[in-house]
Amino acid sequence: MDKFKLQDEQRQRLLPLKGLIMDVDGVLTDGRIIINDRGEESKNFHVRDGHGVKLLKRSGFQLALLTGRQSRVVEHRAKELGIDTVFQKVHDKIAAYQQIKLKFALKDEQICYVGDDLVDIPVLRKVGFAVTVADGIPELDHYIHWRSRYPGGGGAIRELCELILWTQQSWDQLTQRYFG
Repeated sequence: MDKFKLQDEQRQRLLPLKGLIMDVDGVLTDGRIIINDRGEESKNFHVRDGHGVKLLKRSGFQLALLTGRQSRVVEHRAKELGIDTVFQKVHDKIAAYQQIKLKFALKDEQICYVGDDLVDIPVLRKVGFAVTVADGIPELDHYIHWRSRYPGGGGAIRELCELILWTQQSWDQLTQRYFG
């Protein structure tokens, strides 16, 4: 069964992937930032995105978060998801990307990056599979290989994780325990 209708080039780009790097605001969240009277920040994350990330991790993927903002909320979410590599308050995303690539010992073609705004373009241009969310800015269309059907913070990452696992034919093995 072909759950996702992919072009051959997209399928070829998905097969060698071993690492996923995600922006946070607008990708793992809907982009809204809530700050209360005490100056404390909160964000909304989609539970199904989290499960998708855990499935991908279980398949052996290396995972990282790369964001321009600094927030303890991101640290907590990364810990919940078992993501050890977190770069926050990053102003030069391509420099941080190079550090992550070295740490993971992966080549560009083995890495997928998900972003939603102009600051993500330099990294989207480098990776093997460049992704934006349904509500990512239209200017990214020239640089991406795939756009999710779901918005940031609304299941886009879950859809991407399923796309990767289906294409790499590991979905059935990873989800077998749920279906009995």
